[in-house]
Amino acid sequence: MEKTLEVRTEENREIRTVTIAGMVINIFLTVIKIFIGYIGNSQSVIADGVHSLTDCSTDIAVLVGLKYWSQPPDECHPYGHRRIETIVAVLIGTVLFLAGVILCWQALEKFKTGQYVVPLKITLFAAIISVIVKEFIYHWTIRVAERLKSPAMKANAWHHRTDSFSSIAVAIAISFALYNPAWAILDPLAAFAVGIFIMQAAISIVKPALKELSDQGATEEELKIIEKIVLDVEGVRSVHALRSRFQGPGLQVDLHLQVDGKLTVAQGHEIAGHAKRHLLEDGPGIVDVLVHIEPFEKQ
Repeated sequence: MEKTLEVRTEENREIRTVTIAGMVINIFLTVIKIFIGYIGNSQSVIADGVHSLTDCSTDIAVLVGLKYWSQPPDECHPYGHRRIETIVAVLIGTVLFLAGVILCWQALEKFKTGQYVVPLKITLFAAIISVIVKEFIYHWTIRVAERLKSPAMKANAWHHRTDSFSSIAVAIAISFALYNPAWAILDPLAAFAVGIFIMQAAISIVKPALKELSDQGATEEELKIIEKIVLDVEGVRSVHALRSRFQGPGLQVDLHLQVDGKLTVAQGHEIAGHAKRHLLEDGPGIVDVLVHIEPFEKQ
């Protein structure tokens, strides 16, 4: 069912709270990791700090986008502004991918020089702290994203988790280098691995968002569920011309119902209303339904 203004306001407040908290944490981690990576001679920790910096940019993108995608439908946007949320998800994925490319390029440059330096122990501390903090903010963000069905929030949550995973790789590489200086090559190798992982995460974020922007509809299984819900409504004889498309996290559906041709317009309209209500209440994430009534004709 359509959410009330109070519900939308509360949801937006929750999104804003978790995103601002994540941004503050990212700024803190960026400063700490880049500073410690610099004084501790660790390219992977510096790269990890750059990754945290990209998290800040995507937090800002969510906060700015929220102001627009949460607006109600207007004359220029009769279907609402939820596509803006999908665009923000694409933006986040693009920033992630570019960050991964830069980290890989920097690691390859380090391999070319062949000058590997054993990091100081303080760099291991920075990586471990990053893992703990980023896992916390990931779980917080993903819970909000899944409950509100927000693709932009989900993308941002995974951005936090990629930072956590990259810090794990960095911590392992530094540990080996500290144990045996001959393994100092693992530091730029970890930075390269982080870059690859970030690019893979970016692709997983952008791919479904682009499908949505290209008006991809419900799956075959979801369409069967929709059809069954409608056919179970009393008075519906047949359903056809079923179409759907995603608008942000919600599914828009339009379909043609066939009813007894002897019914009055008012009776047909009442059946259509029942069908719409059942779809909104029981359908797979449906937020809007348009029903066309036709007289049933035997073949």
